[in-house]
Amino acid sequence: MLIDLRRKGFMSALFASAAFAFPSLAQAQSVNLYTAREPALIKPVIEAFAKETGIKVNVVFAQNGLEERIAAEGVNSPADLLMTVDVSKLVQAAEMGITQKISSPVIEAAVPPAYRDADGQWFASTLRARVIYASKDRVKDQTITYEELADPKWRGRICIRDGQNAYNTSLFAAGIARMGQPKADEWLKSVKANLAKKPSGGDRDVAKDIASGQCDIGFGNTYYIGLMLNREPERKPWAEAVRVIYPTFAGGGTHVNISGFALAKHAPNRAEAIKLAEWLVSDQAQGLYARQNYEHPVRAGIPLDPTVEAFGTMTPDSTPLVDIAKNRRAASEMVDRVGFNNGPGA
Repeated sequence: MLIDLRRKGFMSALFASAAFAFPSLAQAQSVNLYTAREPALIKPVIEAFAKETGIKVNVVFAQNGLEERIAAEGVNSPADLLMTVDVSKLVQAAEMGITQKISSPVIEAAVPPAYRDADGQWFASTLRARVIYASKDRVKDQTITYEELADPKWRGRICIRDGQNAYNTSLFAAGIARMGQPKADEWLKSVKANLAKKPSGGDRDVAKDIASGQCDIGFGNTYYIGLMLNREPERKPWAEAVRVIYPTFAGGGTHVNISGFALAKHAPNRAEAIKLAEWLVSDQAQGLYARQNYEHPVRAGIPLDPTVEAFGTMTPDSTPLVDIAKNRRAASEMVDRVGFNNGPGA
């Protein structure tokens, strides 16, 4: 089965103190975390958890394919907790039958109902807003709706990463939920016509392209600006060239997705996994997420990092996350149908 997984492009890596020897992973006082989150973004939280509890965290990282891997491993899977960066992945995991219900008053008190599964199959740990990076010099607008990005006034002025990237398909899925499929198709066609070039790179590259004058506005997640301003000196000039605008849907709020977790169905270290899950939504961990990763905590009352606080007030859109997840395939098909990744004029 490992050969088959490699053929599918499965890649994994370990960091911190993890030892990739599955027979030893089920030892007492250890927990096995399968995660699609970048290791650097969760390492501070994992290290703090291990230091406080004495529970060793073995981490398996892969950008894609973790759900399929857990399913393939079946009852012998060493996975205890699955952590991913998109609500659709969590919904998919639950639908695949590879998760189990978490009954924890601690988690339920920390995570609002809007950001967790009604049956307790998954929970959010942080929020990620899909916002506008705008040139400080060339864009005077203080507010922008997602719908307004179809306006011809933005012709040749928008940059964005691959339309099939999870961050963008999530936004487009929210657009389908808000506008309906036919209007969403027309909207995305118009946004495509307004692109400055073919979708490419990542969110950091959007800021880079704005700084260089290739475009004036673009889509990005808030935390990349925080990272570039405070942790990535070589990219700081890109972030300094833009300001963050929290766009909204007409009559709604800013699109947010989540990073979240689910308890694996056959978790060999279930008690330790629940301890880790409870830790992820604790005041300490949520504070680390805010200060180290520049994310929006899911737990109420946790201060934002000053960099993110300076962006202004963000009001999350009310579109249920499960509706966004249901529309993800339709959003992906819409990207292909309108030829979004071919760029303007194609």
